[in-house]
Amino acid sequence: MTTTLERTTPRDLAAELPARLSLTPNSTLAGQLDGAWWPYSRDLEAELPVLLAALDEPWGRITRVTVNPTRWPVVPHTVPMDGHMLHVGWFTEQDPDKLILLSYTVGRWDLLVIPPETGPAAAARLMAAATIPGSVLTSGALMANEAATGRGIRDARRREDTWEGEGGACMSPFGNPLDRSTLPLPGNSWR
Repeated sequence: MTTTLERTTPRDLAAELPARLSLTPNSTLAGQLDGAWWPYSRDLEAELPVLLAALDEPWGRITRVTVNPTRWPVVPHTVPMDGHMLHVGWFTEQDPDKLILLSYTVGRWDLLVIPPETGPAAAARLMAAATIPGSVLTSGALMANEAATGRGIRDARRREDTWEGEGGACMSPFGNPLDRSTLPLPGNSWR
């Protein structure tokens, strides 16, 4: 009996799934970002067609994209799209967590790029924060805030696990855990 396994590459996965995208609502309040994008991989050639297909209706034809190459292992010069070529540029001065989309006729949009390996809860928080109309927070500030918040949650859990593992707050004045034999209990009084 022969079994054939189909392997799914990041490129195949990106083409099959919808773009994970959240856009700032139309408002007179201009902010630093126009939304957030959470790609499935770091393959720009696979991810950009899906993103731009999702943006075609609300924003029209995007002709150029710029990225910072520190977050993308390969930055292609062009990406084939339906009926045209998308030009991709890279600038090391650009915020690494931002994608800039340009259109000859409509304008420019800045999107926060949420790393593909980000957990769903953190991605949801970042998408919500990036779409607040009139927000002055940059993509770098949002990512730094999320990193700080994530560490705070992990530290609190670690402290709680330590507390539970030690049986509560039985500590010596020097910060060493005390065992039950050193505690003054009824019938075991210190004199």
